[in-house]
Amino acid sequence: MEKDPSFNVLGSTLVPCSVDPMTGFFRNGACDTCAADQGSHTVCAVMTDEFLAFSKYVGNDLSTPRPEFGFPGLKAGDGWCLCASRFLQAHDEGCAPKVSLLATHVRALEIVPIDVLRAYADSSEIE
Repeated sequence: MEKDPSFNVLGSTLVPCSVDPMTGFFRNGACDTCAADQGSHTVCAVMTDEFLAFSKYVGNDLSTPRPEFGFPGLKAGDGWCLCASRFLQAHDEGCAPKVSLLATHVRALEIVPIDVLRAYADSSEIE
């Protein structure tokens, strides 16, 4: 699997999202992607209790540890490369988490409009 070029939604080099816990389709800490990433794990989100509850409710339990898969379970404040469609769904339901624009892959824009991402960005990242 060859990675797509590592650029963020602001047009600069993609920065890491989280290494503790380790995230990303490639489990390299970044929201890198490729053609095989059917879920488009491209949005670097900062977990909130509200989003984790929502995700569990819609069938993707991110908070329960799954040691058999090396997954520690997420808690509020953790960075995680979310599927772009799940982020957009959470936005539509009013419970989307904050995002790091610098760590969100440009391919997220195929699913999530930039103005939606900017609405959840840290103010220091907004141009």
